[in-house]
Parts: sequence; structure tokens; C-alpha cells
Amino acid sequence: MSEAVALPRRRLRTWIRLLRLTRGTENHLREFLRLRFDTTLPRFDVAAALYRKGGPMKMSELSQMLLVSNGNATAVVDRLERDGLASRVPSDEDRRVVLVSLTGKGRAWFDEVAAAHEAEIDALFAGLDHHELDTIRTLLKRLEEKKHVEAG
Repeated sequence: MSEAVALPRRRLRTWIRLLRLTRGTENHLREFLRLRFDTTLPRFDVAAALYRKGGPMKMSELSQMLLVSNGNATAVVDRLERDGLASRVPSDEDRRVVLVSLTGKGRAWFDEVAAAHEAEIDALFAGLDHHELDTIRTLLKRLEEKKHVEAG
């Protein structure tokens, strides 16, 4: 096989391996959150976005941050609100805008879940040292930069 043919095939195999690793890791984390905290990865992701924001944010901003539809974000926020973990209030500036944030209970819940999530990821990646992690991050960053250059 010529190098011109071999390189595209290696890229394809690399993509498949990355995809398999990502899906496997994500499925592991979904199961971990379900069994340990009786929650879902989307609930965790929404809570993480609200936690990072530190205060109220527009539902539309939340949807954009998570790359999901407004409907998907709303459904997750509904469940968080029903459990007392999030609250929604209308904006003082625009009645059409709804602001969402974590409640005190929600922040405490997220602190606990996030610590366990971080420990679980640490265990999953325990076989990698600083140098190996730096190498992976550097390569992924190069791929991201290349994607942005080609898209722009």
C-alpha cells in the first residue's frame, strides 16, 4: 500500500479509535452518575454550566453553551427545578427572557457530584503521566486549530 493511501486509512482508524474511546468513557460516566447519584449526564452538564456561570443566565445562553436545543435544555432545567436544584426567574429587563441558576441546594449537590466525577475521570486516566497527558492535549489542540483554519 502506498503512503498516499496508507495515511488516509490511518487517519480513519485513529478517528474510529478516538470515537470508541470517547463513547466508552461517556457511557462509563453515564452509568457512574446513574448508579452513584441517580442522575444523568445531561443533568450534570447543565448543572456544571450553571455552576461555572456563578449566577443567573439566560436559557438561550445555556442552550448555546451546551450545544443543545432550547427544548432539551428546558427539559433538563425542569427536572432540576422540580428537585429544588435550580430556579428560574423572569428577567427584569425583558419579560420574554427567563434566567436560570442553581439554588443553594443545587450548588451543594453539584459540589458533591463534581468531586466524585473528577475522581472517576482521574481513575479512568490513571495510566497516563503528565508527559502523556501533555502530548494528547497538544495533539488535540493542533487538530482543533487546524479545523478552525480550514473552516474560516
